[in-house]
Amino acid sequence: LGVFPRGPPAERRPLRWQAGSLCPVRRLRRPHPTQLYQHVPDSRWPIVYSPRYNITFLGLEKLHPFDAGKWGKVISLLKEEKLLSDSMLVEAREASDEDLLVVHTRRYLNELKWSFAVATITEIPPVIFLPNFLVQRKVLRPLRTQTGGTIMAGKLAVDRGWAINVGGGFHHCSSDRGGGFCAYADITLAIKFLFDRVEGISKATIVDLDAHQGNGHERDFMGDKRVYIMDVYNRHIYPGDRFAKQAIRRKVELEWGTEDDEYLQKVERNLEKALQEHRPDIVVYNAGTDILEGDRLGGLAISPQGVVKRDELVFQIVRGRQLPILMVTSGGYQKRTARIIADSILNLYSLGLIGPESASVSAQNSDTPLLPPEVP
Repeated sequence: LGVFPRGPPAERRPLRWQAGSLCPVRRLRRPHPTQLYQHVPDSRWPIVYSPRYNITFLGLEKLHPFDAGKWGKVISLLKEEKLLSDSMLVEAREASDEDLLVVHTRRYLNELKWSFAVATITEIPPVIFLPNFLVQRKVLRPLRTQTGGTIMAGKLAVDRGWAINVGGGFHHCSSDRGGGFCAYADITLAIKFLFDRVEGISKATIVDLDAHQGNGHERDFMGDKRVYIMDVYNRHIYPGDRFAKQAIRRKVELEWGTEDDEYLQKVERNLEKALQEHRPDIVVYNAGTDILEGDRLGGLAISPQGVVKRDELVFQIVRGRQLPILMVTSGGYQKRTARIIADSILNLYSLGLIGPESASVSAQNSDTPLLPPEVP
């Protein structure tokens, strides 16, 4: 399985006492066997997807503003543009209970066996009235498959220099609570898997550019110095989690209606500073498109071109420093979101920031500002 055990954080490892000694001896726990870390042929790009990502059941998915079929639409658009074919994609696998227990509590996973809990997390009230076996199959299995996709993409990013999970980015979910359409903590899981299984991966940076605060991973990594969190979000909207904000090392709070120029300058400047303050072994980029103008839940006013430019900035800055990057697509509540994500991926390819030959990107551009430095 390509497993290189590193063990969990020292303070959480089980202890045993050595005879005749006052010092505890650490007992290293081997990672469990998983189907998520398997060899991927070089012929496949590190773009992870499964048709099982999409949630369609009796029209219930239409009761939430989230486009629960956007992931398949992104892939269809990339195929239409002749960028990808099925044989070039990595098929996501569903995360098992054992995989999920790397982060989640057993109690939380048991709560998901109640339809009421899932209805609350997904914000789709009629789910309350569905038998839980249907909820598991039609709602949670797609989310578990996306979660598996994020974990798989984490390893691919380390191996190839970059990876994109066309789903995932459930940044409101932590080890013991879900919310905001986020039932599994895929970002936390991807990082924990890397820490535990891949030699040389001991520090991570999360760059969360969804319009909402990423309180899930913030709660999970509270006090963990190995993980640096940069979060750029609308300060006035959900979740407003003050406790979780304590985990943010670089916090950029935006006002209603923030537009392209101010937004892009703040992203560039703060990302540069974040990577100077903490050089990670992996960057996890939560690329929510709910920053788009007209998104009634995000409350910002970024143009489609601004979203594409944002992703370009992040990839150019991160890859210019020879750092692996994992991108997840996260929030986005408009029908045109899929087109914009596809356009962004096409743009990254056209610039040589992703693709079969882009295992490394020259660092020569990393010292050159990509936008005029006007906004602090």
